[in-house]
Amino acid sequence: MLLAGQGITQVPADTLPRTPPPVVASADTLVRIVPCPGIRRAAVGTLLFVGNAVTKERILRAELDFHEGDTLALSDLPTCLEANRRRLFNLQLFHAVVVQASCAGSRLVIIFGVQERWYTFPVPILSLADRNLRSWLDRSDRWRRLDYGVHVTRSNFRGRNEQIIANLQLGFNRKYELFYEAPGLGRYRRMGIGVGASFSQSRTVDYRTLADRLVPLRADVGFPIQRFYATAGLRLRHTVQFLTALDVSYHRERISDSVNYYNPDYYQGRTQREFFDLTLTSTRNQRNTFAYPLTGQYAQAQLTHRVFLGAATQSLTTLHLTYSRYLALGHNFYYSLGLSGQARLTRHLTYADSRALGYNDFVRGYDEYVIDGRHYGLVQQGLSYRLFQPKAIRLQSVNNPKINTIPLALYLNTFADAGYVAAPHSLSSNRLPNQFLRAVGLGLHLVTYYDRVFTVEYTLNGLCQTGYFFRAEFPI
Repeated sequence: MLLAGQGITQVPADTLPRTPPPVVASADTLVRIVPCPGIRRAAVGTLLFVGNAVTKERILRAELDFHEGDTLALSDLPTCLEANRRRLFNLQLFHAVVVQASCAGSRLVIIFGVQERWYTFPVPILSLADRNLRSWLDRSDRWRRLDYGVHVTRSNFRGRNEQIIANLQLGFNRKYELFYEAPGLGRYRRMGIGVGASFSQSRTVDYRTLADRLVPLRADVGFPIQRFYATAGLRLRHTVQFLTALDVSYHRERISDSVNYYNPDYYQGRTQREFFDLTLTSTRNQRNTFAYPLTGQYAQAQLTHRVFLGAATQSLTTLHLTYSRYLALGHNFYYSLGLSGQARLTRHLTYADSRALGYNDFVRGYDEYVIDGRHYGLVQQGLSYRLFQPKAIRLQSVNNPKINTIPLALYLNTFADAGYVAAPHSLSSNRLPNQFLRAVGLGLHLVTYYDRVFTVEYTLNGLCQTGYFFRAEFPI
């Protein structure tokens, strides 16, 4: 039986090895190998998958770097099987993946066992209409700044690792979205597509940055900002860990006369703009897992060229780079390093396009601030210690194995961040652009159900300010 008690299908008895106890590749893997005495190399004779009731087998085969008929060196077999097991696990389609190999004469029998997840998630939306909790608490009308609705994600659509995302959001901000993503099509799953559309309206817009804080403009009637965009793109999978994407998107954005009056530089004196974005993204993902990586590395380069329509506005080119490294130091200690940076090339940058730190990238401890500018760089470091990782909690009252097992892991984390934003034309009231930003802190990271990560952190920033911060993701 593969992974007994975890909901993975039982393998017929005649396919299981009848030799001495298996040799496990390493203590922290789920690879089982039965010794093959007197054989150094063997061809893969049989390749089986069990437990994939929804997922198509050809989707799993396309992720592997070996197939029936390939000859493998038995000395490298543990490493090879573990690498392929992680490839299947990092599809984020399964709770668990195990692999077992044995010899049938001079040929290998390799069995992958998977435990599928629950793939349809209708999640109610009840969220803050601000960047984070601290920003929401600073608003005098905070209880009106709530969004509600439903967010539906259908992963592994048609059993082919396709994804459909739909959003229906009402309340303070309205949003209607539909996206479809197919990371790989065809026999070899090397080419994929992505399409989608989004329309949003908000009753408030942050029209200016003063004292390194966003200044909102609220409209009781109508919407001071509305956005629409449609996107389509191609994905090229060079390998299972190396992806290139090319996307073209059309955008139409409109602001009210009041926004333009109070900040004419928001859209350079206009109340509406249209543009096309051409984006090339190259991603190399070699992390051991996506939710809370402990080993491996991640690199991404994204180049976007924006062409404005119907006005004599200079085009805008943006380059964004990200690199992360994760190391296991031994004795339950782990080190992480994150580097990111952005450069914008244009003659004049509008306020709406000048976002830097404090939005997607941020120096921890500066959550209540935003730092606008043309270019920025960010360094994040963390040292984690695994406090405990007990066996998964089984909900005896729930029979469905896709949702009745709750994994838990708790890490103690200490970190240090540093960042810098270059802003040649920053307002004098904003003191953080063109300044060295730094912070240190201590946190607890809880890793649990369906790749969820929850963190609570205590930080001291370069302004000698301290605070507690809650997040729902691993920041590096």
